[in-house]
Amino acid sequence: MQLFRFEIETNERSVHVVVVAEDEESAFATAELEVEKNFLKLPTISSITLLEKKPVRKSAGFVVE
Repeated sequence: MQLFRFEIETNERSVHVVVVAEDEESAFATAELEVEKNFLKLPTISSITLLEKKPVRKSAGFVVE
């Protein structure tokens, strides 16, 4: 398992999303679904950028600014 940090650009703003997934393909799909679930009106996603990935260990995390 890997911990992925994404920056997602929508038509309104930029959001950061952190997901846990087995591989990059499922991580991108999960990140997109998380954005769709957290907005009342479905945003138009212009880009998804993988910023960082780390193996999940006993403890792992990201600093999100």
